[in-house]
Amino acid sequence: MGRNNPTEEDTYDYGLFLLDKLLKESNRSLKDWPMMPQPQQDWDAEVINALIAEQLDYDRDTERERAEQKKALPNEEQRHAFETVLNSARARQGKTLFVSGPGGTSKTFLYTTICHQLRSEDQIVLCVASSGIAALLLPGGCTAHSVFKIPIDGLNPESFCSIPKNSPRAALLRRTCLII
Repeated sequence: MGRNNPTEEDTYDYGLFLLDKLLKESNRSLKDWPMMPQPQQDWDAEVINALIAEQLDYDRDTERERAEQKKALPNEEQRHAFETVLNSARARQGKTLFVSGPGGTSKTFLYTTICHQLRSEDQIVLCVASSGIAALLLPGGCTAHSVFKIPIDGLNPESFCSIPKNSPRAALLRRTCLII
């Protein structure tokens, strides 16, 4: 919200604003339900980019502790992958890196460790997966279709991701240091 000492009414109204923003990600709105209350304040004017603010809303010390607890990676290959991904992300090299291995080889553990490390450095890491169940395994995980606006209804050869160049979501993607 960004306000010091918000009133109960401010908190309620901001909650309606956030709910409406979530619905808009699915091309819906609180206005679709006439009996639902509507936010009364212009929260967009107060929140410069809520998407970026949300991704930076981590306690750096907690993230650092989580990363330190997990850094004892089980083998040399994982340590190498950890350092390679971190170095690439920190240098903003824009590389596509692929970590492979059979189930149970701690890939999710590696992704989580990388995520906590970079977030402890005040970097934005977007953890995305193809399904909601898989997204639950990653810290702050979301589905790829919600993050990248991949159309899933009525998909056809002319379908494309819809992220306007000057939108808050485009600004978030430009500010992102790593997508897992």
